[in-house]
Amino acid sequence: MDATAQRRELRRQLAGRRRALTPPQRIAAAQGLRRSLEQLPEYLTDARVAGYWACDGELPLNLVIPPLATRGQQFLLPVIGPGHRLRFAPWQAGQDIEPNRYGIPEPAHPTELLEPFQLDLVLVPLLAFDRRGNRLGTGGGYYDRAFSFLNEQVRPTEPLLVGIAYAFQELPQIDEEPWDVPLDFIATDHELIDCHATGEDGEARA
Repeated sequence: MDATAQRRELRRQLAGRRRALTPPQRIAAAQGLRRSLEQLPEYLTDARVAGYWACDGELPLNLVIPPLATRGQQFLLPVIGPGHRLRFAPWQAGQDIEPNRYGIPEPAHPTELLEPFQLDLVLVPLLAFDRRGNRLGTGGGYYDRAFSFLNEQVRPTEPLLVGIAYAFQELPQIDEEPWDVPLDFIATDHELIDCHATGEDGEARA
C-alpha cells in the first residue's frame, strides 16, 4: 500500500471511530476540551477566534464558543469561496447558516469576510496529529493553502494555529509534506500540547 493509500485508509478508520462515539462521550469530550483551551492565554484574550462547525463526528465546540462572546471576543466560521479560497465570517449563536457544497454549515449572507492573516487564533479541525504539530486533515488542503504564509514566518506568531482533537486521534508520527503548515498547539479532551516544546515528543503546557 503506497503512502497516499495509507493516508486514505487511516482517515477512514479515524473518522469511523469518531462517528462511533456516544452522546455522553461527546459531552464529556467537549467539557475536557474547554478545560484544555482554558490553559491557553490566547483563547481567553485574543480578539478574533476562528473555529469550525463540527461535522462527521468532529469534537464539538459548543462549550468553547459561548465564553468568547461573554468576554467580548469575536468568533468566526470558515467560508469556502471561488477557487477553493478559505475566508472567515463572524457568527453568533442563533444567526442563520446554510450548507456549502460539502454540506458543512456556513454563515448565511455574511456581511464581512476576513482573510486568514487577519485572525488571531484558529481552532483547526483534524483527523490525526502528532506532538510535533503535524496534522492529517480530510485531504482537501484548505487550511494548508490558507495559512501557507505562516511557513515563511518565525513561529509561533499570529494567527496561532491550535488543532482540536480527541486524544485517540494522536499518532506517534505523521510524515510531513512540503505544503503542510504545522500546528502551534493541540487541544484535546485530555490536555493542551505545546508543539514548540523542547524535546522530540513535545510536552503538555502547564
